[in-house]
Amino acid sequence: MKKDIHPTYYPKTKIQCACGNVLEVGSAVENLKIEVCSACHPLYTGKQKLLDKAGRVEKFKARMAKTTAKQTAKKAKPAK
Repeated sequence: MKKDIHPTYYPKTKIQCACGNVLEVGSAVENLKIEVCSACHPLYTGKQKLLDKAGRVEKFKARMAKTTAKQTAKKAKPAK
């Protein structure tokens, strides 16, 4: 390896998951925080888990209802 071109390697990097699981691995980053790990990922656990941050599903449903209401009002309006 050439000197002074590689990042610092941390052999005991702590990875902290949102579920509380902590892993130690080697990495170029000293500490990592992640949202999903193998202990809580649906592929590994076999459990379906819905992550809906900021109410995305509700926002989409509201937008669709608004669009549908506009379309029905436009169709119900008599032509001039």
